[in-house]
Amino acid sequence: MKIRAAKILRCLPAGFVLLGLLGLFGPARGGAQTTDLDTRVKAFLESHDWGMGDMNVPSVDGRTLHEIILKNKYTRALEIGTSTGHSGIWIAWALSKTGGKLTTIDIDEGRHREALENFKAAGLSHVIDARLGDAHEIVPALAGPFDFVFSDADKDWYTNYLKAVLPKLVEGGCFTTHNVSMGRGRRGGGSGGYMDYLLGLPELETTVDNRGNGLAISYKKAK
Repeated sequence: MKIRAAKILRCLPAGFVLLGLLGLFGPARGGAQTTDLDTRVKAFLESHDWGMGDMNVPSVDGRTLHEIILKNKYTRALEIGTSTGHSGIWIAWALSKTGGKLTTIDIDEGRHREALENFKAAGLSHVIDARLGDAHEIVPALAGPFDFVFSDADKDWYTNYLKAVLPKLVEGGCFTTHNVSMGRGRRGGGSGGYMDYLLGLPELETTVDNRGNGLAISYKKAK
């Protein structure tokens, strides 16, 4: 099965292009007034140094996650691999507009504590359930359902995370995976042939956005 580059347009809403032309964030969607929370989140994201040493996503990938959630009005999100909270802030910011909630998991106590501080500083703690623990155990035990998932933890466990979550992903829901591409995924790259497995699932339609660090975007088809 091949990934057609044109399909990536399905995953990037039209507003994304306008967002880029207007700057990093641009005005609120639909010309609506910017809320106090929007102002607070923007200021925090612009002022914070999201070092790669913390294994956080680049801003381009964070914006993509944010826009996917807004476009599809997702409300039940799961993040596997919190790090210090950069991606979680983008996700939770979108969920604050859709009335949703994010469950995010990390095993590292230091990163977990820093993420909690960052969520609070950004004003998003009220939409985030941040859990400290082993995602190998927590993820299979989650009841779900979910309509949006971001997988960004240990790469050699990617296939297991997908197997655990896919039955709990609603039709039309989106499963996103970080740090993969056709080249890296198919040749290993720490993901253990994950892309071969992902692309072989008939219930998912997958594209890859390579503008950042490689983001697989998979929508669950209706039966």
